[in-house]
Amino acid sequence: MTYQETVWDESPSLKSYTLANFRDLPQIQNLSEQKQFEMEVVGNVLPFKANNYVVEQLIDWNNIPNDPMYVLTFPQKGMLQPEHFEKMSTTLKNNPDKKEIASIANEIRLQLNPHPAGQMELNIPTLKDGTKLYGMQHKYKETCLFFPSQSQTCHAYCTFCFRWPQFVGMDEMKFAMKEGEQLVQYLIEHPEITDVLFTGGDPMIMKAKIFSKYIETLIDAKLPNLKTIRIGTKSLSYWPYKFLTDDDSELMLNVFKKVTKNGIHLAFMAHFNHLIELSTNSVKRAIQEVRSTGAEIRTQSPLLAHINDDANMWAKMWTKQVQLGCIPYYMFVVRDTGAQHYFEVSLAKAQEIFRNAYKKISGLGRTVKGPSMSATPGKVLVDGIVSIHGEKVFSLRFLQGRNPDWVEKPFFAKYDENAIWLDELKPAFEEKFFFEDEFEKLYGVKMSH
Repeated sequence: MTYQETVWDESPSLKSYTLANFRDLPQIQNLSEQKQFEMEVVGNVLPFKANNYVVEQLIDWNNIPNDPMYVLTFPQKGMLQPEHFEKMSTTLKNNPDKKEIASIANEIRLQLNPHPAGQMELNIPTLKDGTKLYGMQHKYKETCLFFPSQSQTCHAYCTFCFRWPQFVGMDEMKFAMKEGEQLVQYLIEHPEITDVLFTGGDPMIMKAKIFSKYIETLIDAKLPNLKTIRIGTKSLSYWPYKFLTDDDSELMLNVFKKVTKNGIHLAFMAHFNHLIELSTNSVKRAIQEVRSTGAEIRTQSPLLAHINDDANMWAKMWTKQVQLGCIPYYMFVVRDTGAQHYFEVSLAKAQEIFRNAYKKISGLGRTVKGPSMSATPGKVLVDGIVSIHGEKVFSLRFLQGRNPDWVEKPFFAKYDENAIWLDELKPAFEEKFFFEDEFEKLYGVKMSH
C-alpha cells in the first residue's frame, strides 16, 4: 500500500466535503472553474457529500472525469436533465438568496419521482390504535424497515441514491422515528415479521451508544418472532474506521456481539459499488472485525452506467467479496428516481452483464441474485431472455411480492431492448401480467404499460 495508507491506518478523523467547502480540495482546484460550477449547480438539487477517505484513498485523480469513485460521489452535469440544469444554473448566476435557491431546487426535486415504488402511499404501517408510523415501512410480509431519526445522513453520499430526498431538507419526505417503542409495538402486533432492517441514511453514522439503545429495546422485548436484525450500510466502503479506530468502534462491535449472543442473526447489508472499495487495508480489517462479532456480511449494489456496467469488474468484485468472507446478495436495477436517466442500464444489457459475470465465478459467489427491480408490486428478477414460439421475451419472476403467493411464478414480457423498468414492459402472450388485477384490487393502483 501507499505511504498515505500507512499514515491513515493510525487513527484518522472524519472530514466531510460539501458544497460549502469542496473547492478547498487541491484536487478540485485542478479542475476548470466551469467544472466546479457544474458541481455546484447539481449539488444544489441532489445531495452532495464526500469525505477524506473517499477523496484520498478511493478516487484516482489521474483518471478524471472517468474514475468510478469520482462519479459515484461528486456531482456530474449529466445527473440533471438539461432543462433542470439550465434552470438552477441561471438561478445561481443571478446571485440569489438561499431561500430562492431552495425554492427552485424543491421545484426541480418534485419532478424527480422522490418516492418511487409507492413508498409514501403503500408502505407506511399503522398501529392498531390508528397511529401512522412514518419512521417505518412494511412492504413485504416478513420484513419491516426502520428509519432511526439519528441515521438520516451518511459518511458520504452516493450520487445514484434513491433515498436522496431524506438528505435535502424536504421534511415531509423523511422517514424517521425517534424511539424504538413503537417499533416493538408494531412487531408485537405483526407476528409474521421476522426481520427488522435498520436503514436511513446510514445507521452506522450513529454513535454506538445511540444505536445500542434501539438494539436493547428490541432485545429486551424478547419478541419470539424476531429472528434477524439487518443493517443497511455503506460504512465499510466509505468509512471503515467506524469499526477500527473511531472512539466508539469497540462499543459498536460489542453491540453487534450482543445481538448474536442473544440468538438473533445479525445481517450486515454492505453496499459495495465497485471493486476498488475492497482494495484498502482498512476495509479488509474492518470486514474481519465485523465478522468476528458473529455477524454475516451480505453485499449488494445497483448496476450503474459510468460506474460499474462491466461484467468483468462484477465477477472480480464478487470473487473478492467471497475471499474476504462476504456473501454476494443482490445486483439491483437502478431505481426510477433522481438521476436515473444518467445511471440507467437497459434491462436487456443488465441481464447480459449479470449472466456474463455470473458464469465467471465459483458456486460460492452464486448466492447473488439479479438483475432485480425493486418495483411497486415487489422485487422482480429479470431471469433471462428466451424465445418462445418464435417470439423473443423477457423471462421474469418475483423474488419478493406484496402478495407472497406471487413469488417464484415465472411470467413473460415482450422483449424491448430499450426498457429500463417494469412499467415499460408489456405482457407477452396475454393482456395483463398475472398479478395486475389483484394488485389493483388490493392497492387501487393500476399498472401502466
